[in-house]
Amino acid sequence: MIDLNLFIALVSFYFVMYVTPGPNNAMVLASGLKFGFLKTIPHMSGITIGHITQLILVCFGLGKIFQIFPQIQDILKIICAIYLLYLGYKIIGSFSKIKQDNSKPLKFYEAALFQIVNPKAWTISSMAASGFLPNEGNLILSIIFIATVALVVCPISISPWAAFGSGIRNFVKNNKIKALIEYFLAFLLLITSILIVIQK
Repeated sequence: MIDLNLFIALVSFYFVMYVTPGPNNAMVLASGLKFGFLKTIPHMSGITIGHITQLILVCFGLGKIFQIFPQIQDILKIICAIYLLYLGYKIIGSFSKIKQDNSKPLKFYEAALFQIVNPKAWTISSMAASGFLPNEGNLILSIIFIATVALVVCPISISPWAAFGSGIRNFVKNNKIKALIEYFLAFLLLITSILIVIQK
């Protein structure tokens, strides 16, 4: 039988971790702004499935590798930061010429694979495994429970970012305002990449 208190705590934990700013949400916001909500759905689906796969692997003990070799996470942080800087660079000047460029929204598998270098996703997985896996009881059932809650909460939490980006896209027609939004998003990605690298 599911412990209601555990369920509420897990839902609250996931929602707060998923909805707060991070690499995934910054990318989803930019995608929603550039391509619209519907074309961003594969991106959000890739994030969800990629993270759940990651979560299951951590629950089965992959997280211990990071404890033994912490330098691996440092390398992943740098790769993630470099990718976000690249994304920020590509954003500048892109919204005012959406129809002219050949860029496409991130594919399902690309978003899923990005979780490998996303330090926030690894942190969420590690915290969920350490905080919500019981010391006693059936490990498989516990992992299924944790992963199922993540499967529901993750897309609900990241969708508003895509919706917000899409809303801006539909209402903002002025190219000067679009340019300001481009630089603002690029700045957010710059800050995010710096925070990823300097956080312990």
